[in-house]
Amino acid sequence: MKKHIVILTGAGMSAESGIKTFRDADGLWEGHDVMEVATPEGFEANPELVLDFYNQRRRQLFEVKPNSAHFNLAELEKQYDVTIITQNVDDLHKRAGSKKVIHLHGELLKVRSTYDEHDIQSWKTDLVLGDTCKKGYQLRPHIVWFGEDVPIIEKAVSICETADILIIIGTSMQVYPAASLMHYVPENTPTYLIDPKPNIESKKNLTVIAETATIGIKKIIELLTTS
Repeated sequence: MKKHIVILTGAGMSAESGIKTFRDADGLWEGHDVMEVATPEGFEANPELVLDFYNQRRRQLFEVKPNSAHFNLAELEKQYDVTIITQNVDDLHKRAGSKKVIHLHGELLKVRSTYDEHDIQSWKTDLVLGDTCKKGYQLRPHIVWFGEDVPIIEKAVSICETADILIIIGTSMQVYPAASLMHYVPENTPTYLIDPKPNIESKKNLTVIAETATIGIKKIIELLTTS
């Protein structure tokens, strides 16, 4: 039976593909308050602003490609049972060929009904006021905004509980509930953290690699193949 690798990814995973987030210091739409574009209250107050914000992000997504780190993770599936749990809303893991990807915070290429959160559909063009579900309710981005529950967190927890190896890439693990996931892997699970500016050091079962995602993944693959 193949060992199960659980991989937690954040913004740093896609940064080298050219995707920036509005939370970066030099990020997309700097100057926009998170509360304006990433909360239910912001959407209610100014839906056009919020829709335009995500329309721009969606357009950008079609201009970028997966980087070598995305492809290397997909290649791991030849030797391991790999599950990726990502905080990212892009589709780059899927485009690179990864088969099992869990999107904690939603997906940029999907929208859902403001009436029924389970009424979800694919969406690749601009979303505007007047675009409605079959019942006539406005569609919104299928994104988990601040203040909203993360509906898939329990599934993510159960996946982490079965990990033989944990790899964390491009996330500070400071945003909850995603940050809690690393605590659900079995005790003494070998854990690797890739972060160009890590705020922790290597210890017993934790190997910290102070590199970008593309370089760090190559180093982890070398460690896995020689261990």
